[in-house]
Amino acid sequence: MSVRTLPLLFLNLGGEMLYILDQRLRAQNIPGDKARKDEWTEVDRKRVLNDIISTMFNRKFMEELFKPQELYSKKALRTVYDRLAHASIMRLNQASMDKLYDLMTMAFKYQVLLCPRPKDVLLVTFNHLDSIKKFIQDSPTILNQVDETFRLLIEVYGSLSAGEFQLIRQTLLTFFQDLHIRVSIFLKDKVQNSNGRFVLPVSGPVPWGIEVPGLIRIFDNKGKEVKKVEFQHGGNYVTASKEGSFELYGDRVLKLGTNMYSVNRPMETHMSGASKNLASRTEESIAPNPLAKEELNFLARLIGGMDCKKPSGPEPGFRLNLFTTDEEEEQAALTRPEELSYEVINIQATQDQQRREELSRIMGEFAITDQPQWSTNKGDDLLAMMDEL
Repeated sequence: MSVRTLPLLFLNLGGEMLYILDQRLRAQNIPGDKARKDEWTEVDRKRVLNDIISTMFNRKFMEELFKPQELYSKKALRTVYDRLAHASIMRLNQASMDKLYDLMTMAFKYQVLLCPRPKDVLLVTFNHLDSIKKFIQDSPTILNQVDETFRLLIEVYGSLSAGEFQLIRQTLLTFFQDLHIRVSIFLKDKVQNSNGRFVLPVSGPVPWGIEVPGLIRIFDNKGKEVKKVEFQHGGNYVTASKEGSFELYGDRVLKLGTNMYSVNRPMETHMSGASKNLASRTEESIAPNPLAKEELNFLARLIGGMDCKKPSGPEPGFRLNLFTTDEEEEQAALTRPEELSYEVINIQATQDQQRREELSRIMGEFAITDQPQWSTNKGDDLLAMMDEL
């Protein structure tokens, strides 16, 4: 497993989260002069995105994130995204947060699977960051935070070999193994089958620097070409026009990682039969885990670097529903397999009381206190995370 995978995983999943939230906030937008107090406006949308992006690219957080370290459990990472999603006035209940995380993970899994070269996962990351910068064009301070992360990516990953990128890609695919959640956007585009597995294309440009398949060259023991044999490859491949730019600014060429929700269309997730059957096999044990202490330390470092904003004054938290109706949201919460929800994390770390107290202190800083009763239209369901340490 590569110890350089975590920053790429976090940034790409974070980019997909922002795409989804932006699409849903735009769909629920009401003109400011017509909006009731409990309805979303364009000002609210920009504020939510600014707050989340500012938190996501916090300098201290990025410094911790880029330290060489192994990937930890899905539950540990899910906790960080839950806190990130609630870094502003927006609130998601359990079902919507589950759906958000499903969409994030399946989108990035698709991108990793379709990367022409292992190194191109870096171009996917740059596409996400390029799009994130468009959300914050009017906020130079936050733009500078994203540019600093760009430079950090170039510094850390710019000199890695093809073999190191292959190990990163393998680590990512291992992380996504057995996740086969059907997403309507992929099903409609016919890039995902009904069992939740993706369809790999047999056409399009080949990786940069690679020839179109169809020719076998045979060499003798002196390295001299002695024979050529052509074969039918069954696809429709073309040579890549140029390599994507790995600089701060430039044409990435690769489209993977761009905002697929920019065209307004509904987002739905469905648990495939295969995923339901695999749920019991992928369930993470609640018994004491030898990695619990390491996960606790990891969360303390990561969450300790996140600068979550606390709503001030009497301002209510706004609820965002990722489903078409409240009834759909409630039904999704009832039918989702328990193994695939992450409402509460149980970390067994009784022998590290000092670290326990440190994480409790950090999580206490995230708590929103003195919060008035919210409107029932915008919801009053804040996820209970990390409440059983």
